[in-house]
Amino acid sequence: MTTQPNQPQPNRPPTPMTPSARPSDPAPPRRRPLIVGAWLWVGLPLAYGVYELVHKAKQLFTG
Repeated sequence: MTTQPNQPQPNRPPTPMTPSARPSDPAPPRRRPLIVGAWLWVGLPLAYGVYELVHKAKQLFTG
């Protein structure tokens, strides 16, 4: 029995593209500094911008 290439095969669970593609797995240890650096690269300017926004909004509404 042959199956068509576009039809799913019965009784066969789907397999992930890579074995480590599970979202619950933590980042590999060698990538953690990169992830921390990326969060700091985005997070620090964002925090400063939110601080400035609150400061200027306070000035605007209190005089």
